[in-house]
Amino acid sequence: MTDPLLDTLRAIVGAAHVLDVAADMAPFLNDWRGRYHGNARAVVRPHDAVELARVVAACAAAGVPMVPQGGNTGLCGGATPLADGAAVVISLARLNHIRAIDADNDTLTVEAGCTLAAVQEAAAAAGRMFPLALASEGSCMIGGNLSTNAGGVQVLRYGNMRELVLGLEVVLPDGRVWDGLRGLRKDNTGYDLKQLFIGAEGTLGIVTAAVLKLFPAVRSRATAWVAVPDPAAAVRLLGLLRADCGERVSAFEIVGRAALELVLQHIPGARDPLAGTSAWTVLVELSDPAADAPLTAQLEAALTAAFDKGLASDAALAASAAQAQALWALREKISEAQRVEGISIKHDVSVPLSRIPEFLARAGRALAQRWPDVRVVAFGHIGDGNLPTTLASLRSAGRSTASCMTWCASSGARSRPSTGSGSSSATRSCTTRRRWRSS
Repeated sequence: MTDPLLDTLRAIVGAAHVLDVAADMAPFLNDWRGRYHGNARAVVRPHDAVELARVVAACAAAGVPMVPQGGNTGLCGGATPLADGAAVVISLARLNHIRAIDADNDTLTVEAGCTLAAVQEAAAAAGRMFPLALASEGSCMIGGNLSTNAGGVQVLRYGNMRELVLGLEVVLPDGRVWDGLRGLRKDNTGYDLKQLFIGAEGTLGIVTAAVLKLFPAVRSRATAWVAVPDPAAAVRLLGLLRADCGERVSAFEIVGRAALELVLQHIPGARDPLAGTSAWTVLVELSDPAADAPLTAQLEAALTAAFDKGLASDAALAASAAQAQALWALREKISEAQRVEGISIKHDVSVPLSRIPEFLARAGRALAQRWPDVRVVAFGHIGDGNLPTTLASLRSAGRSTASCMTWCASSGARSRPSTGSGSSSATRSCTTRRRWRSS
């Protein structure tokens, strides 16, 4: 017995791109962590915005729910269909073209199915940089980055995805196409409609293309792994670095000991760059477009001042690009290590920067009182107040999430299931040299 909707979809995109056999659909029905599993009426893979618009119109006319899906790297099941099998999964993977690059305007127009890595490479080929950087950049797609308002490790300097976009093209829920692909930095012609779709997770429309901002290519970096006494010291250290180094501070990531231990335990070749076992560390990076910028000397001077003020107790400064990559691997492999460890409940919790220490202390106490065996694994982009906070426990992880959400609401924090992802890239060994120790 034929399915009239699937026949219509085959006529639009071609029979080879309408998948309805279980084995063919399987990769699209499970999340990256393997925690969420669904079913679908079919998986449809349109080639461009025109085909996608026709697919959406056909599904809307039939009253069939749709689940847009990019690289399927999320951690909260948002791209996984429900188990009832009623929905059509719409994969954006074939919308993967670089439409245009305007080096003079510092813009790049790309389709939603382009991986973040492909966008970065296209920008680099033009002598520019697209600054969004995520652990999953080899597989996550721009459409998903836009739909979740991704931030990444350089949000401190360049902002969230919302700040990196000038225009969008979107297929609306009834199949109409909204063309907002403008490369204007100042556009006072009316409402800024693109902002409605950024962070909306596909609920208001499916992003098909975007005009992205480009920046001067980075030609020098200085990277350090720094032990700090506590989160309050980390916040103060960030203030010191900003005062001394200005906009050259491009990344400032906090990593709790529990998160680092997971990486050391589960990721082959991972090594602790410091001799001690500090409860908290931060990953700091300075960057500059000038190849001869004295970043290493500037970072050394700032960290020396931090030691004098009691804001840091030890540090390892990368002496090569390979060592810097090894330091970054310790941060980027946390999600992968958590997947190996077992069940965990992930949240993105955002609080004002000044209240991060209070949040970590109060949340830890409240959760420990309710569930003594809960382990709070905290790490993240401290520069924008966003902490991917994970709850893990052999017995109580499944019961902890409601309590965490309730606590966040009562304390003024904003929490949502995490939309981040791990990376599948190879782990690099770390052989950084220690540059300072406090007396």
